[in-house]
Amino acid sequence: MERRVAVAARQSIAALRAGFDRLSNGRKLLLMVGLAAAIALLAGLWMWSQTPDYRVLFSNLSDRDGGTILESLQKMNVPYKIAEGGGSILVPANQVYDVRLRLASQGLPRGGGVGFELMENEKLGTSQFLEQVNYQRALEGELARSIQSLSAVQAARVHLAIPQPSVFVREQQKPSASVVLGLYPGRVLDPGQVNGIVHLVASSVPDLSAQNVTIVDQSGNMLSPLDRGMTIGGLDSGQLRYLHQVEHSYARRIESILSPITGESNVRAQVTADLDFAQTEQTAEIYKPNTTPADATMRSQQSVETIGSGGQPATGVPGALSNQPPGAASAPLTAASGAAVQGTAGGAPGAEVHKESTINYEVDKTIRHVRQPVGTVKRLSVAVVVNFKRVAGKNGKVSYKPWSSQEIEQINNLVKEAMGYNPQRGDSLKVVNAFFTPGVAEAEVAPAWKAPENIALVKDILKNLLIVGVALFLVFSILRPLLRELAPVRLEPSLESGGAAPPETAEEDVAKLLAAGYQENLKVAKELAKREPMIVANVVKEWVENA
Repeated sequence: MERRVAVAARQSIAALRAGFDRLSNGRKLLLMVGLAAAIALLAGLWMWSQTPDYRVLFSNLSDRDGGTILESLQKMNVPYKIAEGGGSILVPANQVYDVRLRLASQGLPRGGGVGFELMENEKLGTSQFLEQVNYQRALEGELARSIQSLSAVQAARVHLAIPQPSVFVREQQKPSASVVLGLYPGRVLDPGQVNGIVHLVASSVPDLSAQNVTIVDQSGNMLSPLDRGMTIGGLDSGQLRYLHQVEHSYARRIESILSPITGESNVRAQVTADLDFAQTEQTAEIYKPNTTPADATMRSQQSVETIGSGGQPATGVPGALSNQPPGAASAPLTAASGAAVQGTAGGAPGAEVHKESTINYEVDKTIRHVRQPVGTVKRLSVAVVVNFKRVAGKNGKVSYKPWSSQEIEQINNLVKEAMGYNPQRGDSLKVVNAFFTPGVAEAEVAPAWKAPENIALVKDILKNLLIVGVALFLVFSILRPLLRELAPVRLEPSLESGGAAPPETAEEDVAKLLAAGYQENLKVAKELAKREPMIVANVVKEWVENA
């Protein structure tokens, strides 16, 4: 069997060579050029398919980090390319994440700064000043790395001004910090992120307050506010943010309660809130009118009573007559009269009585200390727009009709309950039923094949399909026509070494076999088998297949 295959292969090659020799020079040149182009194109496609797809490993690297990473890649035997003037390093796509993890274990890239690993190389005999400088550099590097870990920050530099400690309280100074941020193109930091960076730096340095931290972006714009007090309108950023949160909360509450009735995207609510951010403290001392002693509360009572004798009390008629010395003796009648007068003037002995009573009552007094809450709602203004009702007809056609007055009244009552409507506060509410004009459709969710993780797979599939398509094009457009041109020549029998008659084709041989007798046919078949065994084999093969 192997011998037959080898003989058939040699005969096929000989037939192709004979057919090629019978072609003209122009056809020969065209055939060679086409065959060489097809082989070169197939080889190029094969080499292109074997070339790995390179992806960015790191970009915007400093020269120091770039050199260190290239040295590590060479040690790991990882192929790489350098793009964008040395700012980006590319590695095969199937090794990107593996190489990143392996480099991260080595602390690469360092981001152009040093961290606390600087303290590991301290030498013996280093002065205290140099140790303090190295510690400050290490702290700045660690803070820069922490800030660079934020998604919007591309690069960061931190400068710390830490004063020398002093034993005198008056001469002590507070440290300060300055941060320079390099943001990615098209990215910005909101006030919350800026405050986060400020407090991150302030919490990492002893005695550093948030007011002493300054943040600047790559364009020189001040990100940290200079005056953290009042802004335009008398409100600071925190109060404005709270105001927007209150308004958004009321609007979301109204839309959520009406959505089950009107349907999704069929209601819009806007709320304007007037908040009182005044910090008010009030102290009042109130005295009520005096009450009756029976109803009043006794606070204290003091009574003083003095009873005692003070000697012979003075008697008689006051004046000069009673104070004169007694006169000379006289007649009894005169003496009796003088005694009676004297007794009246001297009087009878008596007791001394002194009483005092003091009662103090409590005064009805009320002391009230009131601190008004900050951010109370003074007034709410709410506007609600409801889309027309969607009604499906009998034929399945959808139409829109306005809501009835009763339904609008129900919606109005629901909104009042949701917003906490208070007429004494001066709240206002307006509900309008209107047809929503169809706008631009919301952005559809991107299909799965457009996801970043599937783009590489799609590219590989397209790449392989392109290679297969080009290969089929070469086979059916170039190689197959060339083989067809050589096929008739290959089927012609070769000339005998000394033959004078021209070779006969296979069709003529078959015709002779059909016209001649058995002996003649047998003789012709033997000659044909000797001359062209491949033709005989093909005939037998066709007989077997047809049988």
